[in-house]
Amino acid sequence: MKEYFIWKGVLEMEQFLYQLKLKPYYLVNENWTEKEEEVINRHFQQLKKFTEEGKVILAGRTLNEDESGFGIVIFEEESELSAKEFMENDPAIREGMMEGTLFPYRVALMRK
Repeated sequence: MKEYFIWKGVLEMEQFLYQLKLKPYYLVNENWTEKEEEVINRHFQQLKKFTEEGKVILAGRTLNEDESGFGIVIFEEESELSAKEFMENDPAIREGMMEGTLFPYRVALMRK
């Protein structure tokens, strides 16, 4: 079921969150090469672009560097299917460095 919200006459798309987790192999610094650095750079640049365009609401990561660490991306999309495609097109997921888990989400409070 497609759900849109109208607030003050503005149509709002659905919100989603995807959680990113490095695959265990990449938790070891010695396993990183220039290729992995380039993939993470593309991941960051893509999120930066979508943030500037207004699609991504927030993106960030925890600072611990063990298996409990993760990142999140909160974004807007028209449907769960298009949200899944958006997540799967993240270079870090597409290139196999990270696993992503998609959740329907709604920001309830946000500081100004």
